Amino acid sequence: MAIRAHPHRARRTTEIADLLLAWYDIHRRDLPWRAKPGQVSDPWQVWVSEIMLQQTTVPAVVGYFDRFIRRWPDVRALGSTTLDEVLEAWAGLGYYARARNLHRGARLVVEQLGGKIPADAAALQQIPGIGRYTANAIAAIAFGEPVPAIDTNAGRVLARLLAFDEVLPNGRERLAELAVGLIPPDRPGDFAQALMDFGSRVCLPEQPNCGECPLSGFCRAHKRGLTEVLPRRPAKQPRKTMRAVAFVAIDGSGAVYLVRRANGGLFGGMMQPPLCELRKTFPTDLAAISTAPFSGVWTPKPGIVHHTLTHLELEIRTYVAWFVHRPNGEGIWISPADFASAALPTAMRKILRHALAK
Repeated sequence: MAIRAHPHRARRTTEIADLLLAWYDIHRRDLPWRAKPGQVSDPWQVWVSEIMLQQTTVPAVVGYFDRFIRRWPDVRALGSTTLDEVLEAWAGLGYYARARNLHRGARLVVEQLGGKIPADAAALQQIPGIGRYTANAIAAIAFGEPVPAIDTNAGRVLARLLAFDEVLPNGRERLAELAVGLIPPDRPGDFAQALMDFGSRVCLPEQPNCGECPLSGFCRAHKRGLTEVLPRRPAKQPRKTMRAVAFVAIDGSGAVYLVRRANGGLFGGMMQPPLCELRKTFPTDLAAISTAPFSGVWTPKPGIVHHTLTHLELEIRTYVAWFVHRPNGEGIWISPADFASAALPTAMRKILRHALAK
């Protein structure tokens, strides 16, 4: 015997979706990767935007996205370029594993799938760099699959709406299961984007605008006075501070010597001045200079370069040496005029600015 949903519950979920979509139709954000009303979403643009938006805000992504799509307008274009070019375009956006995986994923789609991006979440998850959330977001927005796409904003809205008491993001899969019943089968992509926009404009992390919320009559957290408590978050772990020394070698023309980091780990595949391994304490001058890339007169630059990452505080001391003739090395020499187009993470740009400051 088939089990039927309770009529009152079905009406409630339909009303929630209808109210949210009505709000979205008026207040939707105009974003460069988002299809206009009545238009079909471009799966490639959705994919790129979702990868860029991981751990990054919308304002920070917009400029990068526009430049990226102009340069690589489809998956075939990216799949045929080099990783170096992708990392150069990504420089400054952070979390560089995203760029490496996006490039790997594009090559897989081109080489193994004939350049056709899979149209369902299960197949999308087989592509490097696409986890469950990203797969669901692409499948819902670009292909209309009724699957829950729960980013931070959407998770906050749903956790309050359903009075979901588990800690996020650990409880995201359970929350996704509960959210499935809310998804309107005719507009799953708009519903996913509506949750994202609603969380960024109304259901804010602090001091949510409950007085302006069209869903307040259905919101269990609002009824129970839990909007400031939910969603539950894990206790913040203090950032670890790690230290290193950088060696900035400068030739007679003012060019600087750079090397490429290994592909894995922090700043993987990006360019940097030679840098010793991260450690808890700074080495002595003698110990530091013993690891310099070339023999020379290495002078410590006064001051320390500070850079904050999500999980880490970096402190870098810099040593500078001038060379009339370029020493031999496996790296490259690059002039300051070309720094802007180089695959340099923000932390490395800080180091170079500090080293070259008069």
